Amino acid sequence: MKNEFEKELVTEESKIQEQWYAEARAMTPEKLGEFVNKLTEKYIHDYGTACHAAAAAALGAAHAVGKKEGISGFQAGCIMWSFIEEWMRIKGPAILIQYEDMLYPHYEKKFDKRITKETHNWLIEEAKKRLRDADAAKDMRISSSVIEHWEKIASGWVPFGFRVEED
Repeated sequence: MKNEFEKELVTEESKIQEQWYAEARAMTPEKLGEFVNKLTEKYIHDYGTACHAAAAAALGAAHAVGKKEGISGFQAGCIMWSFIEEWMRIKGPAILIQYEDMLYPHYEKKFDKRITKETHNWLIEEAKKRLRDADAAKDMRISSSVIEHWEKIASGWVPFGFRVEED
């Protein structure tokens, strides 16, 4: 559907995002600018298609660079984590769980409630930092249950039934 500005109104129900993702997978550096321009200028997006357009643009850029530079599978994983950390502003250790792996018995260890010693140390230091920052700011908006939780972690407690993985 077109409006008076000649932009096409799209919704997730139109499934146009499937076409965008296919185009993104075939992207080259030469076509990238035109692709992003199409995604941002040709359509009037709804809440969901705006997300798909941004994701397709990012995917297209990654494919364009990947084809030019010969990105390996390992590098692709690094790119994914860099994007997640920067886009979502994740500052500490993180994991991505692919529940499909539960279909295979050899992946059992992936679902064990364990964290590395490095992650445990990061949690302890981050809890201490947040306690200092909250105290310095006299921040009364932080729930007492959160403060108590941070205090327990800062003292070495491992939260939520996790255990620290031994080397």
